[in-house]
Amino acid sequence: MPGNDAEQKAASILKLWRDYHTNRNPESREKLIENYLPLVKLVAGRVAVSLPQHVDKDDLISNGFFGLMESIERFDPDRGVKFETYAVVRVRGAILDSLRAQDWIPATIRQKARQYEQTVAKLEHGLGRSAHDEEIAAAMKISLSELYTLINHLNISTLIPLEEFARTETASQHIPNPSQQLEEEEVRFMLAKSIDKLPEKERLVVSLYYYNGLTLKEISLILKLSEARISQLHTKAIFRLRGALSRLKSSLL
Repeated sequence: MPGNDAEQKAASILKLWRDYHTNRNPESREKLIENYLPLVKLVAGRVAVSLPQHVDKDDLISNGFFGLMESIERFDPDRGVKFETYAVVRVRGAILDSLRAQDWIPATIRQKARQYEQTVAKLEHGLGRSAHDEEIAAAMKISLSELYTLINHLNISTLIPLEEFARTETASQHIPNPSQQLEEEEVRFMLAKSIDKLPEKERLVVSLYYYNGLTLKEISLILKLSEARISQLHTKAIFRLRGALSRLKSSLL
């Protein structure tokens, strides 16, 4: 019976929430991410409707995805709030903040950002490991100093605010079921694998920022590094992850 299937799925999702909220089980988290991927596509699509055609929908989805991860980490299933209603605010907020940040960046820097992302993705795909800064600079035909300057310029475009959003909005209750389950499973697997393959400090920054909800300043105190250095590590990590996801963008569209 269709009704029974829906009830069973709802019960299964609730069980995942209970397990992850109580035990922080990584496997449960990955299953939750997989289940709510369509929400990111839905919100990104709604935002894209009102934007110029040159805005890359893949970028909207990538930024929205980090909002989804943050939502899963912070959501409390015992509060009686529907997750979609809670998450859509953060997903949409992450996308809009990204767009606002890009407005402050000259077109030449955005072009360099795309080149940087593609270069890192190509290098790491070929090397089978994280590319070193020297290798990235050489591939882009710029000096190491110029690479660091570029990364510093890109910091503002990748920072996703973690503060509470004051306003709430209602998400559609008719979230479409994944029509390409295998492809989306591959995306989920690739993201988890890409996070695991990040250099140690970058992986730690991503974990503390998105999974533990710490600010960059708090992370700088923990790691005994400057806040500017933590911001740089965050930016490098995000571009590595975006590069990995871009190779699978067809499964999200």
